[in-house]
Amino acid sequence: MIEYDLKKNNNVKNEKAYGKYYAKPHVSETVDLEALAEQMHTYNSPFSAGTIQGILTDAVVHIKELLLAGKNVKLDNLAIFYIGIKNKEGAATKEDFSVLKNILGVRMRARATGDLRSVNLNLEANLKKYGTKKKKTTGGTTTDPDGSDDTQTGGSGTQGGGSGTTGGGSQNQGGDSGTTGSQTGGSGTDSGDDNEHITL
Repeated sequence: MIEYDLKKNNNVKNEKAYGKYYAKPHVSETVDLEALAEQMHTYNSPFSAGTIQGILTDAVVHIKELLLAGKNVKLDNLAIFYIGIKNKEGAATKEDFSVLKNILGVRMRARATGDLRSVNLNLEANLKKYGTKKKKTTGGTTTDPDGSDDTQTGGSGTQGGGSGTTGGGSQNQGGDSGTTGSQTGGSGTDSGDDNEHITL
């Protein structure tokens, strides 16, 4: 179950979104490698939690090495990890371009793939407003104490208010050479296409 909070857009520069409310995921916990390894171990894995954590830790190290070697790393049904370049400003000519003057830095990015593509997540995700009280059953009739039913089960292809955005801000000031698909930072909108980008 994915719970969400409602957040008011206070960005006066965005006339269409300003003053309106958008959904934002409510995160109850951040699971680290140790906790992930323990969960994997409890699902009838023949490997100990320590062994699984060691493998995951090594995987992180090698993914970083491959990315810094200029390669993309694809974990099937999870994401394609790649390096993006954040430009500081453009150069008038190729000869004028320099790393020191024109490049602000590099960052790791990820694009959902396989089972985690938006088209697949929308079919499986169950959405519920955070803090919604449990329904009471009276004489065979189900009622909600606050008079609303905010639970939605799958099938929704729309999402508002940055609920699928991590990072954001002005990350495309000068273009990003590692970008495919589309992402709008800071505007609180998700285009809903399958090439969804996550800045880490």
